[in-house]
Amino acid sequence: MNDTGVTYKDAGVDIDAGNTFVKMIKPFVKATSRPEVISDIGGFGGLFSLNASKYKNPVLVSGTDGVGTKLKIAMMADRHDTVGIDLVAMCVNDIVVQGAEPLFFLDYFATGKLDPAKGAELVKGISEGCVQAGCALIGGETAEMPGFYQPGEYDLAGFTVGVVDREKIIDGSSITVGNKLIGIASSGLHSNGYSLARKVIFDVMGLGINDTLPGLSQSVADALLTPTRIYVKSVLNLLRDFRINGIAHITGGGLLENVPRVLPKGCKAVIRLDSWAVPDIFRIIQDAGKIDMAEMHRTFNCGIGMVLAVPEKEADEILIRLSGLHEKAFVIGEVAKCDAGTESVDLI
Repeated sequence: MNDTGVTYKDAGVDIDAGNTFVKMIKPFVKATSRPEVISDIGGFGGLFSLNASKYKNPVLVSGTDGVGTKLKIAMMADRHDTVGIDLVAMCVNDIVVQGAEPLFFLDYFATGKLDPAKGAELVKGISEGCVQAGCALIGGETAEMPGFYQPGEYDLAGFTVGVVDREKIIDGSSITVGNKLIGIASSGLHSNGYSLARKVIFDVMGLGINDTLPGLSQSVADALLTPTRIYVKSVLNLLRDFRINGIAHITGGGLLENVPRVLPKGCKAVIRLDSWAVPDIFRIIQDAGKIDMAEMHRTFNCGIGMVLAVPEKEADEILIRLSGLHEKAFVIGEVAKCDAGTESVDLI
């Protein structure tokens, strides 16, 4: 407190630290720019000029998400440069499944006391995610809220907007019986199931954040902070040359709940569990926690981050293309007939 009375800084909000933070993140934001961006960071809103002439009937597609309790792992490990990638991934992967190209991204970063260096690490990750997705980081909000978060804690949320021609929207309605299901490999847990993973690893197994996971040559921090894979450029590449009838992003709910979201009436997915190798991290968690297989597939992606429903005659060519795009992909099943109202996933 000074002689002139209580200041905002005395109350816990440091405006100067906020200004320092903005200066630190400008290079990261600039690295994501696209030609359509017509504003600089620091304005009241981000400006993006949509080139509508590229589309016959453009439809905007939006998505929002967070990182969940994976942030707890970042805080425990004091490593903050990758969860921003997760934030972008969870949003852009959701809209590309409808055929949309992500155009721009905004973030919301809230903390009790702003640490400009830590915040810059977070934005560095967000910037890297935007580069991987090909979208521009055009703005965001940094909220310093003393007393609302415990020391060192923070939260992240993200928002993206993309565009797709109306006639090219992918909604699963063209999926037919006999379509092959192609699974694209995940990079690990991505950003789902962390409450269960944390309970098993820390409570049941009794491990610390820097301990080595039994059966892996990785520490707990390394295994759990592996960033979510961003599939945007690979999927958009496929859409230029192949017919993709439906796409499911395998997030919370796993294969059991996400694949049926794109199935039309009278269709079910039949997935063969022996068609891909489940990464060791999932088996370690399952064995240590004695978790039922159905619970695993309803909670985690179990090694499959995206599922595509494609015509049988194009499946082999799509696999070749995905390999060329440095994706691991497998035919994991097919679409079968079922009674209307019973659309589901059979794991065999």
